[in-house]
Amino acid sequence: MKKQLKIALVAHDNRKADMVEWAVYNADMLSKHKLICTGTTGSLILEAMNAKGIDADIECMHSGPLGGDAEIAALVVRKQINLAVFLIDDLNAQPHEADIQMLLRQCRVHNVPIACNRYSADLMITSSLWDNDDYIPKEPRYIKFDRK
Repeated sequence: MKKQLKIALVAHDNRKADMVEWAVYNADMLSKHKLICTGTTGSLILEAMNAKGIDADIECMHSGPLGGDAEIAALVVRKQINLAVFLIDDLNAQPHEADIQMLLRQCRVHNVPIACNRYSADLMITSSLWDNDDYIPKEPRYIKFDRK
């Protein structure tokens, strides 16, 4: 991938080990980009990358429950995120569910690809569309559908 991306990485507690494993597995690719993470997830990824001698550009926001999801959603709105990987724990309730839904919604509204599992994340980071200068993602069109 030629262009540098800003990639958001977020993982709930029960998915953090999965995220760290995924990030280390994809470290060659991820180390070429700016990673913006929620606090604990970013700290764990940084620690794992450092242990493997991998230099990564990681910026940590607050932890999710303390506003990190909302901070990343704000970056999405300002077009400062190109891709988000959010490994969600769908089996347990989250105290900050509103922030989670806000982040997911802002990615959809602002046409930012968001992967919620490792397989979709792998597909997205390996897409040739990132370097295709002829490909320009279309902005979503919202039209009012008049039901009569």
